Amino acid sequence: MSYEDAAVRQVAWGLIQVLVLAAGPAGPASTAAADTPVEAEVAKTGAPPVPLVIENRTVVVLRAHLLGHPPSDRVEGAQRRIERLIETGGAGVVTSHPLPQGIAVDLDGTTVFVITPGDVDELAGATLQSTAEEAVHVLSMGVTEAREQSSFRHIVRAVVLSMLGTLLYAGLLYAVIVGKRRITGRVSSALRAHMERLKVAGVIAVHPRQFLLAVRRLLALISWAIGLFATYLWLGFVLGEFPYTRAWGEQLKGYLVGLLGSMLQAMLHAVPGLVTVVLIVVITRAVVHVVDGFFGRVEAQHIRIGWLDQDTARPTRNLVIALLWLFALVMAYPYLPGAQTEAFKGLSVLVGLMVSIGASSLVGQAASGMILMYSRALRTGEYVKIGDSEGTVTEMGLFATRVQTGTGEELVLPNAYVVANTTRNFSRGVVGPRFALQVTVTIGYSTPWRQVHAMLLEAARRTSGVAAEPEPYVIQTALSDFYVEYKLVAFAGSDTQLRRPAVMNELNANVQDVFNEYGVQIMSPHYMMDPAHPQIVPKERWFEAPADKRGASS
Repeated sequence: MSYEDAAVRQVAWGLIQVLVLAAGPAGPASTAAADTPVEAEVAKTGAPPVPLVIENRTVVVLRAHLLGHPPSDRVEGAQRRIERLIETGGAGVVTSHPLPQGIAVDLDGTTVFVITPGDVDELAGATLQSTAEEAVHVLSMGVTEAREQSSFRHIVRAVVLSMLGTLLYAGLLYAVIVGKRRITGRVSSALRAHMERLKVAGVIAVHPRQFLLAVRRLLALISWAIGLFATYLWLGFVLGEFPYTRAWGEQLKGYLVGLLGSMLQAMLHAVPGLVTVVLIVVITRAVVHVVDGFFGRVEAQHIRIGWLDQDTARPTRNLVIALLWLFALVMAYPYLPGAQTEAFKGLSVLVGLMVSIGASSLVGQAASGMILMYSRALRTGEYVKIGDSEGTVTEMGLFATRVQTGTGEELVLPNAYVVANTTRNFSRGVVGPRFALQVTVTIGYSTPWRQVHAMLLEAARRTSGVAAEPEPYVIQTALSDFYVEYKLVAFAGSDTQLRRPAVMNELNANVQDVFNEYGVQIMSPHYMMDPAHPQIVPKERWFEAPADKRGASS
């Protein structure tokens, strides 16, 4: 088998050389093609490197010519000598001794091959002495395994141990399957017994069927992981019991041990960084606790600062805490496991790009919210009119402002909309916790303005929600072509803010009643001539059907 492999390699290499020569003269392409390790070795020595394999173990890779013999001839001769010496049944002692050409490797006192300086893989950091020592060690194992392979006792022992290992492997797989079924059954029974605990506010938050499906998938994943790991160990054990396949079993075990070792080493290397991250988080939490307590005292008016009041204390606290955690994240980022890998860096760039593109509107809303908070344009509890929206401000957030109209609805206005529109604040400029009520009417020039003033003030006095102090007043805001525009300004207490529409309804009703009582029409048409009679509603018609006099206010 060894001779045939060497012959096949030699024939293949000859065919490659013929194809290369037939393609034309060497040029830049052929120079670039010599970048591979094998072709670089060929360009250096004139022949490809050939491994010396004994019982599926690579003893040494011969690269240089020796006394005019290429590496393939040297490997072929070494294999013949080793197999002949193994068949003689000697002691199987492998030694080495120096020669002028390099280091000779002997089997039972007979030189089987020579390692020259040209055979050393200097790029891998090997030396002539280390290459010879490795060859002696591997050849010793190969000779031992070759003799075990011809021993009937060793073969029987390997078969028996492999059968026992296979039985143990089958039993483990059976236990995993049975255990998965039993655990699934117990989980199903537990879900039926504790169904009520899954309810939130009387509603099942997670359906038992969905939860059971998730548990089944998790158990199946764990079972597959255990089964694959057991298969890996069983395969390595069985291959390692037979001399011919022992090298393959050792490779499987070596890969597993190397993988576990690298994982453990990575975990150990990550411990200092994780400790640093924990310290940063602990210190940040302590600072956040202090900052939260300070701004809490400012909000409760226990501490008074000129640039910070009760309204801006909470948003300032949230902003400072967010900045502290962002600073902590930036400080802890280099110490996170895998933070220096290209995958982690690429993910960070992707997340940053997504945030910068998708959160542009959110940033604008947040900036508008900060402008509203720190400019003190609005305060919670004030009655305002923003564009066409009117009501009491109940909450000022970073992204939106909530306004309750008092008619059974709540408006959520984006902060950018609030900043872009004109805001009329009915609670500013009023002494105490009051807000303004305004009613505008237009009356013809034929009605004395003093009478109109008196009637509007009378309607304000009849309204229960209007405060006596400060007193209501009337102003004439415009002298139009056909009428005079009057505005009644009254004030209401803070207890009527959420029901301002009801107060305005009562005030408007009283204005109509008073004007009807005194025979003054509220009508400002663009007309050609005055009507024959005033357009008013007599008092005897105030409660015509279907109006109910008992439920109406007079």
